[in-house]
Amino acid sequence: MSKTFNIVNNMLAFSNQSSFLDTMSDPIKHECGIALIRLRKPLEYYEKKYGDAQYGLNKLYLLMEKQHNRGQEAAGVGAVKLTAKPGEEYIFRERRLGAGAIKDIFGFVVESPDLQNGWAQAQLLMGHLRYSTTGKKGLPHVHPLLRRDNWRSKNLLLAGNFNLTNNDELFQHLVDSGQHPRRYSDTFFLLESVGHHLSHEVQRCYDELYNGKLKGEALSHEIESRMDIAGILRKTSPQWDGGFAICGATGSGSAFVVRDAVGIRPCFYYSDNEIVVVASERPVIQTVMGVEASAVQELQPGRAMIIKPDGIFSVEQILKPLEPRACSFERIYFSRGSDAAIYRERKKLGELLTPSVLKSVDGDLKNTVFSFIPNTAEVAYFGMLEGLQHHLLALQKRLLLAAPKVDEALLQQVLSMKIRAEKVAVKDIKLRTFIAENKSRNDLAAHVYDITYGSIRQGDNLVIIDDSIVRGTTLKQSVLKIMDRLQPKKIVIVSSSPQVRYPDCYGIDMSRMDEFAAFCATVELLKDSKQENIIHDVYKKIKAQEGQPKEKMVNCVKEIYAPFSDDQISAKIAEMLTPKGTHAKVELVYQAIENLHVACPEHTGDWYFSGNYPTPGGVKFVCQAYANWYESSYQ
Repeated sequence: MSKTFNIVNNMLAFSNQSSFLDTMSDPIKHECGIALIRLRKPLEYYEKKYGDAQYGLNKLYLLMEKQHNRGQEAAGVGAVKLTAKPGEEYIFRERRLGAGAIKDIFGFVVESPDLQNGWAQAQLLMGHLRYSTTGKKGLPHVHPLLRRDNWRSKNLLLAGNFNLTNNDELFQHLVDSGQHPRRYSDTFFLLESVGHHLSHEVQRCYDELYNGKLKGEALSHEIESRMDIAGILRKTSPQWDGGFAICGATGSGSAFVVRDAVGIRPCFYYSDNEIVVVASERPVIQTVMGVEASAVQELQPGRAMIIKPDGIFSVEQILKPLEPRACSFERIYFSRGSDAAIYRERKKLGELLTPSVLKSVDGDLKNTVFSFIPNTAEVAYFGMLEGLQHHLLALQKRLLLAAPKVDEALLQQVLSMKIRAEKVAVKDIKLRTFIAENKSRNDLAAHVYDITYGSIRQGDNLVIIDDSIVRGTTLKQSVLKIMDRLQPKKIVIVSSSPQVRYPDCYGIDMSRMDEFAAFCATVELLKDSKQENIIHDVYKKIKAQEGQPKEKMVNCVKEIYAPFSDDQISAKIAEMLTPKGTHAKVELVYQAIENLHVACPEHTGDWYFSGNYPTPGGVKFVCQAYANWYESSYQ
């Protein structure tokens, strides 16, 4: 008990200091993080080898803390004790709300009377970190959800990183099967759908086995060993339209993790003869288990890991594999940058922006300072600096080769040329605007960032790189105002991701058209150019598709952007986000979608940039989002 307690307390500072991911365009929230552990040896083995009676519990805690970036709204843990006797509890679950949920849960667990006879005796453990995006909030919606039954094998714990687009179809399917759903949410539909088929599978095994010879625990164990979990997933998961990495566990010790057919949501695992570990990010497993990246496997799209009650596992194809469309925002922004591949990709994203950045400052490196906001953009910043350094070296070489004579003065002049990199902006406070009225809120927002005075000269160009510019609220209310105080000639805001033009429906908190600076700017361009008819025509086309199967629907919203180039839209965004009274000229530079795919070739999910949704539900969602905007804000 003391060892678990010490680990929890030693890491409380990290829990308390955690904050929402932040960008200059306001925080983008993301759903969610998962962790699963299956101990494959008797518990005494871990105590003898590691001196740790709560080995699995400690590992779960570390996996969750190191994924805290993925969900700070709530957390939950579940555990299954495989050695419980009839009359003893065998499933344990705790859930909490708030950014300190992990700390609260494990603080409770280590003081719980159920620690030694429950939590610490569990060989199967599950953890979840939650952001609600389009889902409902409150403790009843915090994972893992639990479906109870008096048969151990019919009990189901379920947690996942997912968002489904076809809740209406899932609801109707449950109703058609004779059920009476008590809630309307994708999490509940998944729980009841899998639970329903789980119950049928147990009944099937019972009918095959019951002959009066097998009774009691012997009958139960034989049923548990015969259950076809993969078959259950093959019946249920084809109905799920969306991105998902879902883990589940039965009260009898069967467990599974299943990933969507195009790999939108990430999932990784590690196994040896002692343990099976699953998490949403590779470096988390590397760090917690102390293994190399090559030892951590990616669960491929459409596949499921199936763990039997005896700890033996297999990986099976559940859904027909489709063209991989893994979420590129994972690489740009959400996942931990300590992953070797993500680190390289983020540097490449910055490097590929070099030509556009040089164009924006007319190649004037002497009078340009380069910096970044926020910390998540730092790696892309390093990549941009490397690209600029390559350009500078090539320039120095040309100057020296072109000179008829290289004397000391010329050599000194050429070698003194450098890239001016400074820490210009500092996140100063975590703003608590709820204490102020609207007018005061805007004034407070202007002070979220502070500047390093003396970091640039009056009349310099100032280039600031960010990982994404989505809404632009913080950019307008804070960043540009505070940067203008340094009196630069020009402020260039650079985004390592392309223009976000379309809503996400697979788990990122970007669901409304009017949230996107690119969309709002394009609407203004259509008005300015007397092409408002396109706005109306797109709405009419969307309404004409109503009632069609989602598989036949077309993303008409793309037509909104067709009349304009990326540069035209970027210029309009800059105009709309520039605060009144700004003295510096403001320009926005966005990553090209083509460059995004060069930097992140294995993560081609770009629907929020391109409008190319990987599932039919995504197309239906974007059309509905546009119709909602038109009917509420434009008619």
